[in-house]
Amino acid sequence: MMFAKEQSVGGDPQGDTRPHDVQIPVRRPISTTTTLDTAGHSLFAPHPEPCDPNPTPTERQSSKIHTTTPEKKLTLFAFHLAILEKSATGLGALAFIWATTVVLGGFSNNLRGTDFAFLTIILVIEGIRIFSRSHELQWQQLPAHPLSNSFRPFQYFTPDAGWIVASKFISRALSFLQLLSAVTCVTLSLMRLIDQDYGRQDRHGSISLNLFYGLALGEALIFLVERSYWAWRIYWCRLLENVSREYKLGPTGILPIRRFFYEVYTKCINDSALDGFKMNLVSFAKDLLDSEFNDEQLMGLRVLRKLVHNDRFVFGTLRKIGSSTSTMERLIEMLNWKNPGEEEIRLCAAEILSELAGRRRNVLRVAAIPGAMESLSSLLHSGRTSDRTNPDMEYVCSELNLLGLLIFKKLSADHDNCWKIGTTRGLLSKIIDLTGSSRAQSRVVKRSLQVVKMLVDAEGEVGKMLRQEISKVVFTVSNIREIVKNGDIQMQKLGIEILKSLSMDEHAKEEIGNTGGVINLLLSIFFMPGFSDEENYVCNQAGETLALLALESGDNCDRILKKPEVLNKLIGVLTDPVLRINASRILRNLCAYTRMECCDSLSQVAVAMPTVLKAVLKEKGKLLEVSVGLATQLCKITNHGEFSRALEQAGIQEIELVEKLVDILKEYDYPDIKVPRIRRFVIEQAIWMMNSDGNSVGLFEKFGMERLLESVEETTSELECFHIFSGSVGLSRHKKTMSYLVETASNIMRVGN
Repeated sequence: MMFAKEQSVGGDPQGDTRPHDVQIPVRRPISTTTTLDTAGHSLFAPHPEPCDPNPTPTERQSSKIHTTTPEKKLTLFAFHLAILEKSATGLGALAFIWATTVVLGGFSNNLRGTDFAFLTIILVIEGIRIFSRSHELQWQQLPAHPLSNSFRPFQYFTPDAGWIVASKFISRALSFLQLLSAVTCVTLSLMRLIDQDYGRQDRHGSISLNLFYGLALGEALIFLVERSYWAWRIYWCRLLENVSREYKLGPTGILPIRRFFYEVYTKCINDSALDGFKMNLVSFAKDLLDSEFNDEQLMGLRVLRKLVHNDRFVFGTLRKIGSSTSTMERLIEMLNWKNPGEEEIRLCAAEILSELAGRRRNVLRVAAIPGAMESLSSLLHSGRTSDRTNPDMEYVCSELNLLGLLIFKKLSADHDNCWKIGTTRGLLSKIIDLTGSSRAQSRVVKRSLQVVKMLVDAEGEVGKMLRQEISKVVFTVSNIREIVKNGDIQMQKLGIEILKSLSMDEHAKEEIGNTGGVINLLLSIFFMPGFSDEENYVCNQAGETLALLALESGDNCDRILKKPEVLNKLIGVLTDPVLRINASRILRNLCAYTRMECCDSLSQVAVAMPTVLKAVLKEKGKLLEVSVGLATQLCKITNHGEFSRALEQAGIQEIELVEKLVDILKEYDYPDIKVPRIRRFVIEQAIWMMNSDGNSVGLFEKFGMERLLESVEETTSELECFHIFSGSVGLSRHKKTMSYLVETASNIMRVGN
């Protein structure tokens, strides 16, 4: 259950006043930061909400959009091919017009049979080539398209695999027919141009025939150059494979790249040759998402998923997706698809959205889409009953859980999104339910804990609402109890931090206390020896949670005091460099909020007075603050005689203590964010000392206490009015205001004088 076995040593260090029959675990401080306060941002001190930092180095690097992306090679290649094709088509059209209007129209009477035959053959084969060319591109695209009915010309006659073979055969046959036509055209044109035997044609007729044969020859040669250039770049230079490799699309990446190229080429041929430059792979993939067929949708999703996982292209890709509301709506819509065979579509869409939500500028855009939270919550289906007998479905369900939780974790970084998560019907219950998954799904449990932690750490009214709603889920505390009890140290850390944040809510605080074993578990962890910074951190988190549970809760104070030897152990660790801060907090709250009928059990705490008074004189910062606060509460359960004996045991003169208290007020002439209650505790201690012994009034007067009280009154802040803080928001206000305490102390000094 715990991260180390408890070790004990007998005997007491010199000057230790704790009972000799209590054995305190040995704890090894690891670093100087651990000895101060390993609880990080303590809820007993405010901390400002972190501002939006500058982009990380990785994000800055990914923001450098490359001017030449790999698909530009394809668009440039398609542009070159389109220029050649349009040139050949233009020459062919001109040759056809010249033959029909000039040669046959003006010189047909003197045209020899040989030239008439050659002219007819050339026109026929060029017509065949143009017809074949117009259909070849469509047949070439068929293997690049997924198995969708929209591209199955023989869907009723051939099986799924057969139509691809047929399309490849037909496209190659058409290509061969074009090559044969071009070669024939070159041969016939050259024969007539070399022979120059045009019979009875005059000079103008010969020129007309030469021009026709020249146009036909030029058209055929340009087409052959185009085909050669195509073959060299596609088959020899392997352009498509290289682009797929640059994008890291994997073994199946050649299919979308080939289709993208044909789309660009078709656009360049049918429209302006420059239109292809406007196309890019991201937009192409986005368009595929709107297809009616799953295969095409999956092709687009796979491309986008590869691009968002590629550091070189992730920024530009996410920027284009994030700027398209329709694309984000489509991705979110896909999360709801649950038909057989659509699991990969959901996984891909969830992966893309997780990357999209990880960018600050897109966090609000994702959550702002209508129905986004409900769609995302569909990823959190536990599947612990229906999919138990299907390992594949169980794996898919686990991956969807992880992605859904990751998206919510990233969305929770925004305050407004936390509110949306909390108000989405059934969503919090689903997240909490995943914290109770089996240990085989520890990744799911850990990530669900991370999401819950971010939600309960939210500030302001949103945080208050979330803590209330999460604590109302009946499985919350019991699930976390099992995690803290059986999980590894990382799981323990998350679980205890959640309990600590929930303890800020009055209702949740009582629920935690009422749940069996939680307080005992936290005490066991708090007193467990730690041999690393991480273990010490977990111990202190448990201690701070106990302090919060005892704060203003008589029931929880009773529950803590019922544990055997708990007071002796707390007194024993007041000298522990790691635990003494939170041990002092726990003891202070026990002394302050235990019911009157149970105060008898606190009488033994008086033995800690010498240790606490020594800390008041010697320590600084947080430890000084909690020591003064504890000393004040200890004084309230003792009398002046016991206080004087404690001073004597600690070897401290009363005048030294008074001087120290006055020096604290001088040092903290303004409220300090790190120790917000130190001036309050000092004034409370001074009030008790002056009320219990009139001679103390003179000592405080000697060191200028009256003037310092006036200064405190002028600098009082709301910062000093709260027990705990949620970020920069104060919670649990002190019943006595600082103004009241200052006025009380001032009145005592005036009456004493």
